[in-house]
Amino acid sequence: MTESRSVLDRLLPLAHRSELIAAGLATHLAFNVVAALAFRLAAQSSSWLAFLLWQVVGNLAGFLTVVALTVLLRFVPLSVAYPITTGLSVIAVQVVAARLLLHEPLPLRVWFGAILIVLGILFVGGRI
Repeated sequence: MTESRSVLDRLLPLAHRSELIAAGLATHLAFNVVAALAFRLAAQSSSWLAFLLWQVVGNLAGFLTVVALTVLLRFVPLSVAYPITTGLSVIAVQVVAARLLLHEPLPLRVWFGAILIVLGILFVGGRI
């Protein structure tokens, strides 16, 4: 009887587990930032064409975040992967997209909230 393997089993060698987890997490975060920026640019668009273009970019980036999460779920339980990716995405969008790229001010309460998110991620990941 032949062994049934999933698509991800055929595409992703298990020997490189830690590298694939790191790549999946980095990809998820990067495309989450791209999606947030694209939706912000869509909201500020002065024409329908620009609005639609940025919506397409944002939705494609969002789709790629889902693909990256799927890769992570091959190696990490949902109860760990989802809170970690969600929490890190909030921080990445706040710090990278909002503060560094869009130059939006981040009040002290936002930074305090980001610290709480990091602590929550450390609890969920079993580091605390």
